[in-house]
Order: sequence, then C-alpha cells, then structure tokens
Amino acid sequence: MNFSHLNEKQKEAVLATDGALLILAGAGSGKTTVLISRIANLLINKGVDPHEIIAITFTNKAAGEMKQRLERMDIPGANDVWASTFHSACVRILRRDIDKLGYDRSFTIYDTTDSAALMKRILKEQEIEEKVLPHKTVLNYISRAKDDMESAEDFEYSARKAGDIRRVMIAEAYVEYEKRMQNSNALDFDDLILMTVKLLYSYPQVLSYYQNRFRYVMVDEYQDTNNLQYKLTAALAGGYGNICVVGDDDQSIYKFRGATIENILNFENQFKGAKVIRLEQNYRSTSAILDAANDVIQKNKYRKGKTLWTQNATGDKPVLHIVPDERKEAEFAAEEIIKSNKKRRNWQEHVILYRMNAQSNQFETAFKRLGIPYRIFGGTGFYDRAEIKDMLAYLCVIHNPHDDVRLLRIINNPTRGLGDTTISKLVSIAGELGISVFEAISVADKYENVKSAVPKLRKFAEMIHKLREIAASSELDELYDELIKHTGYIRMLEDKKSEENISRIENVYELKTNIIVFKEETGGSLFDFLSETTLYTDMDRDDSSTDRVLLMTMHSAKGLEFDTVFIVGAEDGIFPGLRTIGDLSEMEEERRLCYVAMTRAIRKLHFISAKQRMIFGKTSNNTPSRFLGEIKRENLEIIESSQPFGPAFSTPYKTKPSFTFPSAEQKNNTPSVTFGTGDVVKHNTFGTGVVKSISAAGGDALLEIDFKEHGTKRLMQKQAAQFMKKV
Repeated sequence: MNFSHLNEKQKEAVLATDGALLILAGAGSGKTTVLISRIANLLINKGVDPHEIIAITFTNKAAGEMKQRLERMDIPGANDVWASTFHSACVRILRRDIDKLGYDRSFTIYDTTDSAALMKRILKEQEIEEKVLPHKTVLNYISRAKDDMESAEDFEYSARKAGDIRRVMIAEAYVEYEKRMQNSNALDFDDLILMTVKLLYSYPQVLSYYQNRFRYVMVDEYQDTNNLQYKLTAALAGGYGNICVVGDDDQSIYKFRGATIENILNFENQFKGAKVIRLEQNYRSTSAILDAANDVIQKNKYRKGKTLWTQNATGDKPVLHIVPDERKEAEFAAEEIIKSNKKRRNWQEHVILYRMNAQSNQFETAFKRLGIPYRIFGGTGFYDRAEIKDMLAYLCVIHNPHDDVRLLRIINNPTRGLGDTTISKLVSIAGELGISVFEAISVADKYENVKSAVPKLRKFAEMIHKLREIAASSELDELYDELIKHTGYIRMLEDKKSEENISRIENVYELKTNIIVFKEETGGSLFDFLSETTLYTDMDRDDSSTDRVLLMTMHSAKGLEFDTVFIVGAEDGIFPGLRTIGDLSEMEEERRLCYVAMTRAIRKLHFISAKQRMIFGKTSNNTPSRFLGEIKRENLEIIESSQPFGPAFSTPYKTKPSFTFPSAEQKNNTPSVTFGTGDVVKHNTFGTGVVKSISAAGGDALLEIDFKEHGTKRLMQKQAAQFMKKV
C-alpha cells in the first residue's frame, strides 16, 4: 500500500509508526483519512495484529465510521481493532476486572439525567434549595474533583479545613452521592474513566496485561482530553511507547467540560523524544475564509502555531452584516437562505451558529413564518424521550436491581398505588440500613410506617424477579416482549388516548427494532446493550436524512462542515460574552471557538451583528465582536443596513459602515491601576478575590487571581481595571 492519495505531510504522519507522535491536524486537513491510513499501514505493511491496536475517539459515530472505512478497504481482521470512545473502552476494561475495586461486574451506568435525578434527591433530603445551591453546580464540582482524583472524603476534609461553608455543603452532597452510587453498583461517566485509571495504577498485573496487548495506541481529538484521559492514555501506551495523538490546539473549546489544552501543548514534555507533524493544507474552505480565520486565531498567545492554506479557489470574502436588531438578524438570514435554496442548494447546506441556545428563538419564528424547514441540533433525541428512558430503566433494574435511580423511576410507573410518601419512607429505610431500595422491600414488613404498602411492594419485587429469570434464559427481544406484557406500560398509554400517547406507544415498540438490530449486529448481552445506549451522544444521534436548515451552538458544530455558515450574535457581550472579557484564558478559549465556527464554512461565511438586541427580557446596545476587529480589513467585507427590512426583506445596504473597530491602543486605553500580590480585589463578574501573582506581558501585566466563587482566573491588568477595583 503506497498511500499515493496523501500529501507529503499526511504520508509522513502515516509512516511514522514508532515512538511518540503528535499530529497537529488543522481544520479540514484530512485527519480521519490519516488515522485510517495509519492503521492500514500498521496492518498491511507492518503486519501488526489488529488486536494490538487501540484507536480512541470521542463519539461512537466516529468510531463506527473508522471501522466501516477499514472494512471497505478489505483489510483482513480490521474489525478486531479496538476502535471506540474513551468511555466504551473503559467499560470493556472494567467489565473484566472491576471486581478488584469492590464493584460487581454487572454494574450499571448513570447518564447525566440519572446523576441529576440522584443529586436533586440528595439536596432535597439535606434541605438545600436549588436556588441556594443548584444541583448542576454540585455535579460540576464533583466532576472536577474526580478529574483531579480527589475522593469525596478528601474533598470534605479540605472544605472543612478551609472553613468554606458552601464547599462543605457540596462535600456532604458528594459523600452521599458516592455512597448511593456504590450501594446501587452504579458508575457515572466520570467514574468509568476514574475507576479504569485506579484499576490500572493499583493493579500492576492488569496494567501489564493491557500494556503488553496494545503495541500501538492512537487518540483522536487529543485537545479535548482531560487529566484522567491523559493518565489513561499514558498508562496504556507505557509498554511499547508507541503513542500517536491527533488534535488541534486551535480547536480546543471544551474547557467547560473539563478538557485541558495543556495536554496537547505539553505533549513533547510528557512523552520525551516525541515527533510533531503539522497538517496545514485545508481541503474544505476557500482561501478567503481561511485568511480571515488565520487572522483571528493568530491573536492567541498559548498555541503551538500553524497556518492553514489551501489550493481551493479564493472565493468570496467573509461578510459582516450590521442589522438593527435580533428580529432583522433572523429575517436577513432567512432571506439569504431562501435565495440560496432557489439556486438549487439544499436547505441542509446552511447552518445558523450561535453562542447560546436562547438565540435560536427568533430564527425559529422567522423560519416557521416563511416555511423554511429547520431542525434544532441537540434537541430531544430518541433515547432522551420519557417513555424510552422508562423502558430502559426497567431493563436496567432487571440487570441490576440495586440501581436505585432507575428503580425509583419505575416503581410506580405505571401507577401501582404507591404514593410519594410511601416511596420516601422506603428510601429512608434503605438509607438507615445501608442497603438498596430493592433490598429494603424485603424487610419493609418490619416497619409500621410502610406496612400497609407491603403487598404492593412485594408484587412489584416479584415482577422484577420473574423478569430476571426470563432474562437469564431468553434472547434480548424476547425479554423486551415479556417486559411490555408484565409491566402494563402500553396498557397505561392506551388508557389515556391522545396523539402524544400514540406517538409514545410507537416509540416503545420502536425500541424493539433497536434491540433486534443490536442483537443481530453484535450478539451482545443486556449489559452490552444498556452500556451502548447510555453512552450515546448528540453526534451519534444526528439524522442528516431530512433536508432541513440546521440551528446549533458553535460548540455543537465542531467536526461538521457546511456550504454556508451564519455566525449570529457577533457582538461584544454576546460573543465573546461579558464574563470572558478581560480574562486571558477565557478569551483565548472564546477565540478558538470563533475559529472553529469560521472553519466550518466551505464556500460562504456570514457574520451578523445587531446594533440592539433583546435577550432574556433585557435590551442592550452592542458593538460588533472584537474578534471581527482582529480580521485584516482586506479580508472582511462589511455591509450595514441603512433602513429597516421591508415586508419582502428587500434591503438597501451601504458598504461603508457608520462605525469603526477600535484600535489596539484604544482597547488598552484604560485607567492606570496597579495591583499588587496579596491585594484583595472585587470584580464586577467574578466577585471578591486575592491577587496571587503578577507577571510582565508586553506593555501590560498578567494577574493571577483566586476568586472565592469562581476559582483562579488569569486577567490582563489593563482590561481588568475596567471591571475590577481594590477592596
């Protein structure tokens, strides 16, 4: 196999098989082709056994595509390559050895909805109101603690030692959360990786097994990895040292999910002797779009550095459209899309990208009024529907009766005459005895306060036991038929006739289709099916079969491409948001997000900025995003509407805008305030903090400030002076 279809840099990356390798793959540079070709080279030219290769991706869809492309190349045994997500790979490892950590191998996996339900219940029992301490905030703290491998006990100790009352409340919820997870023999998404890392680092024989098995370790989207994922990757590659990571530091946009850009920036330090290959030729966009995108991203200080180029046509310059308000913004986009569609471009070749989900509102209104078919990307997916989650909850309890979250979802669904009071008392008994809710049913007759409900509780328990017996001797689809029959779930929906319930009944039966397909394709067990469905993501559920305009957040667009892209809300205060302005690391993350959004475009790129915008019930007057001011004037066309849109959206424009972007000097023209190490300061957004360190940065100073409520932030002094003062 000679790989003549690859360019020189791509070929170099494919043939560099031994040792540590970092492939810096720019947007649209063909990284998937390189990964596939690299695996093919190992299998065909180097004779590597497929079982000795693990390729980790971030979505099941990407892993599936990798396998399909290898199969189409007709490479013997290609299907035996471990091509999977981090979480799926960890499930396979844990299924084999998790008992060493005190868990049963029949563990269940909690998705974000399950974790949220459990945390809400814990906070309610601890009499903590949602407005005082939101459950999402607690779960975010727990997620960060797990990424740092900080146990609930250690977190609580440090919180009490610091005398931080809020952190103590979070710590107590963390301790209870972990206790209930263990009692339920359940793991959340963070646990899947945390437990795998603990397993590998605590049991040398387990680590040795996987290090000897995997001669070649590959990781895609490495810029999106967190601390635990780095530890996992380093452990697996520790045997042969043949690790290849593919990523783009300029597309690191998931800091809010725990991703750390330092993993890719420090790769050469973490893996000594590592080679770096840059893929800079872009096969997607016009050179005009790339020129503008390069202008923006080059303003970032913390990056490896590369410049995208292309042999594609120059194309039209990106255009900034200045409109009066958010309604005219939506109307303008609608007009442009209709014009494009009349020129025989499909609706789905157009995408609206926004910073916040709330911005979709005006576009939905305009599109409905004009009959433009559209879809909100990331809307309610099949596996997120209530009836599907109900049926999966039943299957989870059949698999693992100690799964309290799923059991409490179904114990009175359909209704079995078990009220909230009875269920709460049963939960209290389980907590008092340190057992699962299902186990508490068997001792409920010893408690006077639930004695009257014992016959109903036992009937429910008997049904679960019966279905577990059926599961042990039946095929998955046969079990599902019995589940529907014994639970009476369909009868419940039929008794309450409505269009919505007809749709729900169809969905319940449609789940059987998925079960049959899963059984035929994998032959997997109930555990395998539940694991796969729990690990589904929006990207895996994407349905591109219907021709519709897509509306999505910029974060959701990563990895996708469209003929025409509209980046809307391109205003300071919206994008970048007020909370990020003045914070160096946050601003760099926002700039990377802008770069990602721009490089989704193949042929046309539109920015829309509204002079006035109402959002969340408040009206503000905004200036175009400072990111647009970073694009060289020769690389951006600016068009400002001179009057409101008419009924047919026919809009006169003037090409010379009435505003000018502020110069760098004007942006930095802020009050001369000098902060010192140890100063207590108050920031308009981040609240009270203490200056920890100061370092020179050109004609400015970089302040590292520890804010009580928001953690450590790095702010440039000149910008910070606008929003912050000494206390």
